[in-house]
Parts: sequence; structure tokens; C-alpha cells
Amino acid sequence: MPSSALPARVTLITPPSIFLLDERVFVNLGILKVAAALEQRGVAVDHLDLSGTENYLEALAAHVTQTRAAAIGITTTTPQLPTVVKIIQAIRAVRPDARIVLGGPHITLTSSAVKLERRQGRVSRAHAAMARLEALADVLVSGDGEFAVLKALEPDAPKLLDGDDPAGGFFLTNATYEDTPLPARHLVDMSSYHYEIEGRRSTSLIAQLGCPFGCGFCGGRNSKSLRVIRTRSTESIVAEVRLLHEVYGYTGFMFYDDELNVNKNMVGLMNALADLQESLGQEFRFRGFVKSELFTAEQAAAMHRAGFRWLLCGFESGSPRILENINKRAAVDDNFRAIDFARRAGLKVKALMSIGHPGESEQTTRETQEWLLEAQPEEFDCSVITAYPGTPYYDEALAHPSQPGVWTYTFPKSGDRLHAHDIDFCVVADYYKGDPNGGYRAFVYTDYLTPEELVAQRNWIEQSVRSALKIPYPQARPALRYEHSFGQGANETLPGFILRHSESDSAQ
Repeated sequence: MPSSALPARVTLITPPSIFLLDERVFVNLGILKVAAALEQRGVAVDHLDLSGTENYLEALAAHVTQTRAAAIGITTTTPQLPTVVKIIQAIRAVRPDARIVLGGPHITLTSSAVKLERRQGRVSRAHAAMARLEALADVLVSGDGEFAVLKALEPDAPKLLDGDDPAGGFFLTNATYEDTPLPARHLVDMSSYHYEIEGRRSTSLIAQLGCPFGCGFCGGRNSKSLRVIRTRSTESIVAEVRLLHEVYGYTGFMFYDDELNVNKNMVGLMNALADLQESLGQEFRFRGFVKSELFTAEQAAAMHRAGFRWLLCGFESGSPRILENINKRAAVDDNFRAIDFARRAGLKVKALMSIGHPGESEQTTRETQEWLLEAQPEEFDCSVITAYPGTPYYDEALAHPSQPGVWTYTFPKSGDRLHAHDIDFCVVADYYKGDPNGGYRAFVYTDYLTPEELVAQRNWIEQSVRSALKIPYPQARPALRYEHSFGQGANETLPGFILRHSESDSAQ
């Protein structure tokens, strides 16, 4: 039974990500970790999974008009926020009594930006962004949500719960991360998500939290929950892989850790994954991210032995000047060497590249294109960056003295600058990714390239490199459509791929 201070039932919502080419690739593990924490305390959970649902507001209305849940929790990234605003408005229209709890990366990043402004003795755009979020929800949760959500559901919960503060009582340690239950994947129709690694039906998992590096474009560099590494034991990680195979039949696994090789016991983990396959009489395939300057021939060999055939690496740029301005800590030679180690071990590489950094020019984008042509990764993508809350590019920027609505970040060592138009993230999302054949829109510019020129350079890199290396563009999958089923109760209205309940509560 739940604590008397907690509601008996909660609805958790995974919002759609309409900016993505294909939304049904990986399940949202963060909200499923929160669901598992609630179920552990005896709270029944309805999970409304709106990923890839074209008419998501109709599906939402079908549930919230009839649900018995006293509280509704929603997670949001920054690009999802405009859609989440619409979801909250729709909920308020029919369930003004429901407590709305809003968490996820965007809340964490904005909260950390506010903290930095306070430390600097200023009230600026991060405070304004946080005020817009406070007007949306009854309670905001920043950082780790597994413990914070329990307080968020209590009647006397404050407006903001900080799971991003190691001293606040909600922050996960290595021990508590190990002890918290695995994501409540039973609340998702796993078969409706489609991803393959080397022809193997695959899903995702996270072995460790946090990335300790300080790249200027990356969210959470001032956020403890996104920067401090928290690890699980090798035994715990291997047990999760075993469960995903034995319960769901997966033989492919995507590790969504920021950088797998930040784990000092990475080679030991690879050996344990190889041993697991031998004990099961199975052959798995894995994929994951590595940091180039930390990557070694030993790691590459161990990863191949474990079943890895693909690596992803944020090389970002082929320009030494840009790598310095990013504060990447990896040089061009480090990036070449990482690809060489991977190739010698039989691993393919997807290179993650970006343009629009301080000092970006035609010369630096040309150096990125030339690096790709020389390195010849098996796959790549190139994005125009956005100055998100929680990134140094956003948090450390100052208002432009002569251009209203423009904020300028200056990299201290070089003096190179990045200018960004201020964005109301509650409204705008078309800065994020876009059609790989075009359709990008930039909200940043440098002293050398306008937003339009950055988009043109990005498109040129994509087109010229894909043509030269014969790398096809990724293909989109059409959105699903929720179909009405009138005259039935709330628990029967939505198809199983949209709404699922706690296992112990499915008959209620």
C-alpha cells in the first residue's frame, strides 16, 4: 500500500517528440525509472506513451477525462516543451483538480542556469525561463526524480524540488542508483518500438549516469545530476541485459551512457558481457558512445569481443580552433586515432558532428568536411547547435550591447564569440535537428557566418560527405494514429501501445 501522504494512482506521460524523424526507436527510460520508484512504494501507475502518436491530444483527452489519477507527471526535454505546454493546457481544461508535476532534462537545465545566475548576483533570462515553467505546473522536479517524485506528490510539496543537489536528499549516489529498481518497461508496449543493430532486434539501457566534461555546447555542465558520474556494479548491468533478453527476447542493446569509457572498469564490463553470452549460448550485438581521447586499443578489442560492432563518438569538428573553443579536450589526432583503433578491432563508427560554435567560419566548416572525408566513418550526422539552458553557451552568455534579444558567449581563451537569439522554449522547437535533406533553422551565428550561412554550410557538409562516402540519409517512419473507441471506460479506451497500467493494478 502507498504511504498515506501519497495518492493511490498516478498518471505519467511521455510526450511526443514530433521534431524527430522516428519517435518509436527507444523508450524513455527516465520516466520509467520514476514509475518503478512509485510502484515500489505501492502507487499504481498509468503510463500514457504518446511517442509517435499523430493525434496525441485526442489520445490524451480520452484518458484524462476519465482517469482516477489524482496527480499527473510529465517529463520534457527542451525540444519537447512546446508540445508539453499544449498537453498541460489540455489537462487543465478538463482536470483542473489534478496536480501536475513537471520534470525531465529541461527543468534540470533551466534550474541549473538559475543557480548560476544567483551565484553571479544577477537576475536574467534563466529566471524568466523558470518563471514560465513555474506557471505551467504545480510542482517542478529538477535532477534525479526517483526520490524527489515521492515528495512532489505530497500535499505540502514546494514549487521546486531539487534532485540536482547532492546535499538535498534526493540526489542518487552510487549505492542508491544501484538499489533503485530497473525501469518499469512493463508500462510500455516494447514491441511497438523498432531498432536494430546488425539485424538484431534491439533496445536501450543506461549503465551509468553523468559526464564529467565541460563542452560548451552540452547541457548540464553546471548540473550535478548530469555531470557527476554515478555507476552501477558490473553485476547489476549484466543482470539487466540478461533480463531484457530473457523477458523480451532482445539480442541487441544500445548503451545510452554519455561515454562508456569513462567507466574505469569498462574492459571488465565487456568481459562480463561476453561471459553472459557464453552462458546463455547466445550472440548479442551492442552499440554505445565513447570519448575519443580516452579510447584505447584494449577497449576496442574488448568491445568487439563483447559483441559491439558500432561506436558513436562526438568528434564535433575537424577544426583545431573549434575543438579548442568547444573545450572538447580532444585534438584532431585523438579523433583520427580513435577511428583507427575502432577500425582495427572491427568496429564501425558513427561520427557526431556539429557546427555553429564560437569562431565558426567557412574555413572551420571546410576543415570539418575534409576531416570526415579523410576519416571515412561508416555513418555520421551534422547538426547546427543551439544554446540550450544549462550549457555554457547559454549560462555564461551576456546580453548583446546593441542587438536586443541577442546573447553573446565569448570563449575566454581565444576571445571567439557565439551569438544566439533568445528563444522562448515554451513556444519554439524548430531549432532542433530537422529533415536531414534540409529544413534546418539556425538561431545562432558567429562573427563570420550568419544563421542562414550556417544552415547552408551544414547542408553542404551533409550532402557532399554522404555523396563522396556513399552514406544514405536515414529514413523516417510515419507516426501512429490513435483511433477512438467510444462507449468504453478509461482503462479500455486507448490501445495498448499508448496506455498501460501497473501490473498489480491492471484489473482495477
